[in-house]
Order: sequence, then structure tokens, then C-alpha cells
Amino acid sequence: MGITKLLIFAAVLIFFIGIRIVRPTHRGLIERLGKYRRFANAGFNWIIPVIEKMYTVNVTEQMIDAEPQEIITNDNLNATVDAQVYFKVKPDEESVKNSQYNVNVYQSQIVNLARTTLRNIIGTLTLKSANSERGKINSELHKTLLEETTSWGIDIVRTELKQIDPPKDVQDTMNKVVKAENEKIAAIDFATARETSADGEKRAKIKEAEGVKRARILQAEGESEAIKLVNEAADKYFVGNAQLLRKLQALESALEDNAKIVIPAGSDIVNLIGEMAGIVPLNRKQKES
Repeated sequence: MGITKLLIFAAVLIFFIGIRIVRPTHRGLIERLGKYRRFANAGFNWIIPVIEKMYTVNVTEQMIDAEPQEIITNDNLNATVDAQVYFKVKPDEESVKNSQYNVNVYQSQIVNLARTTLRNIIGTLTLKSANSERGKINSELHKTLLEETTSWGIDIVRTELKQIDPPKDVQDTMNKVVKAENEKIAAIDFATARETSADGEKRAKIKEAEGVKRARILQAEGESEAIKLVNEAADKYFVGNAQLLRKLQALESALEDNAKIVIPAGSDIVNLIGEMAGIVPLNRKQKES
């Protein structure tokens, strides 16, 4: 009985020791005495202790940094370049096996491959074109990594160019150029605003001048109309009496000095004065009656 209990206890112990739980984010490769034996999916798995061993592989999307490096561009500038690679091991058995048996530590291999590919791509571009063609660089990097890792059981999800920094002195110069361009644009905007304001003031003064001109024209037309009416009245009421008006003016000047003037009876001047005062000479009355 003692040996039976011991054997049962040993069997239970071996069973529990051999239990392996694989998470949904991983897959397992079980080896027996150093040789691949079977594939372990997510969930409960059991291996023979000591004889078998399980290696788990993460099959979720991962990100690795290619680490900053200096790359000489086509215009002989040392640009500091960095990129990020997003990848994952395919969850099927063959891909998981390839990630472990076809490449040694695929994470570091991806980093080295990405760095080498970046040097090859950016080395053919100028610094300006490299900054303006980031999408093209990402596309070429992704395509190269995808082709090179086909036998590794890895899927390159995407690549992102993290930075392309020029040397410090070049960066300072570029910053000055950008600042100068911004100041130029600001100056142009200010000049345009001033021009618009000046144009508005000019139009306002023109309108004001036109108003003054119109007012003067109307005033002149009024004065002209008044003069015309005066002339018409003069033509109507004083035709042929110019000499008499002249004599009256002389008479008025003489009377201002209290001078005595003898005017002959029946003179036109007497008749004119009478008419102006509302008096008609007697001889004219008699003639009229």
C-alpha cells in the first residue's frame, strides 16, 4: 500500500509539474529532447517534465525602435535618422516555428535590417527631399522589410520615420530662413493692410471732394439762375432807362452833399421820380384823361 500511494503521489506531482497554460496573446512550441515535437495553442497544455520543454512566442503587434543613426545624404550632410517598425509573428504553427528556427532573435535582426535599409534609401536623397518625401521613405522601408522577413514568419505591419534632423549649424540656418520668410509674409500682410486702409481713405476723400464740388456747382447754378432772373427783370423794366438811372445816381450823389439842383419842369427825371414815389405829373394826367 505504501508503494502504491507513493506512485500515485509521484504521478500527481508529475502531472501538475507538466501543466502549461498558454495565454491568448502567445503560442507555444514544445520540444522533446531538443527536437520539435508539437504546437501549443492558447489554453491548457501538458508536457512531460524534464523530457519536454515549451517555448512561448508573443503573437501580438509589437514596436521596436531602429535607434538614431547618422546618415550622409546625397548633398553630403550628416542627418540624424530614426524610425519605428511595427510587426507581429503570425499565429499559425509554421510561422511561429520559422520565427524561432529560421532567425536568431528576430527583434534585433529587424532593427539591423531597418537601419541598413534607411542608409540605402536616404543616402540617395538630399536632406530637403528626404524631409519632403517621408511617405515614400516609409513605403520603401516597409516593402524591403516585408520582403526580407518572409521566411521569418513575421508580418511587418507598418513603418514610421520618426525623425530626420540635419546638423545643428544647418538647422540654425534653416530656422533663420524660416523666420525671415515668416517676417517677409508678415510685412507683406501689413503693407497690404496699410494699402487697403490708404485706399479707403483715398476713396473717402474723393467722395468728400465730389460732394464739395457738387455743392459748389449747385451754388454756382443758383447764383447763375439769380443773375439770369435779375437780367430778365432789368431787360423787362429798365429798357431805355439807362441814362435816367445814371442821372438818378448823379442826383443821389449830389443830394448826399446837400447840394441844390434845379430840374426843369416836364423833365424825364421828374417823371421817373414821380413814378418811383407813386406820383404822376399833372400834365401826364391831363393827357391820359
